[in-house]
Amino acid sequence: MDVAVPTSVGPSRLVVDEAADARAALWLGHGAGGGVTAVDLAALAARLPALGVTVLRYEQPWRTAGKRVAARPATLDVAWLEAAAVVAKLAPGLPLLVGGRSAGARVACRTAAAVGAAGVVCLSFPLHPPGSGPEKSRLGELLMPEVPVLVLQGDRDAFGSAAMVRTEVAEAAATLAEHASATDRIRVVEIAGTDHGLRALKGSPLTARGVADLVVESTAAFVLDVASR
Repeated sequence: MDVAVPTSVGPSRLVVDEAADARAALWLGHGAGGGVTAVDLAALAARLPALGVTVLRYEQPWRTAGKRVAARPATLDVAWLEAAAVVAKLAPGLPLLVGGRSAGARVACRTAAAVGAAGVVCLSFPLHPPGSGPEKSRLGELLMPEVPVLVLQGDRDAFGSAAMVRTEVAEAAATLAEHASATDRIRVVEIAGTDHGLRALKGSPLTARGVADLVVESTAAFVLDVASR
């Protein structure tokens, strides 16, 4: 089901895959280089409803308008927040988790508190722009949610491997008092042999189907666990 969502920065839309007996709702945003049909987002939308999770994929206004360049982060946040009321009407009474792929994960982290999210799912969190140094880290955004966070990250991600994400989270927990609980809140699942798009590269121990299975199974377990708390 497609639902048009007007915002102050242009029309957007939600693609909704409802669970017949929903126990939770997962609201997902797309990345800067693609849309809601990205392989991992599509896999979650196709398979989570059967497990009791309604999936709502949000298409940002820039993408709905057919533009090739993503809007600035602040604009992405505005559109996402203005869509929250529509999401609430489509998933009334359900525990709401938010998340997304890459830039969509960043939006979800920055706005988790504002939308009352019970948890956050990050698909390929872009920790560092490729080729940049530690001063360009977006770790601060990943640390923002005060709720459980699941990070699904390739070990060959040019924006930061799973090991790098895990290490930086642990360092923040060890050195910054306000983030002492970060390693308890943030769980990092490594998707072996995959890049930023969670594509299985040459030599990967996983097939494309294996990647999809790991993403779906990890996300389902996380969402249902958070929803049951």
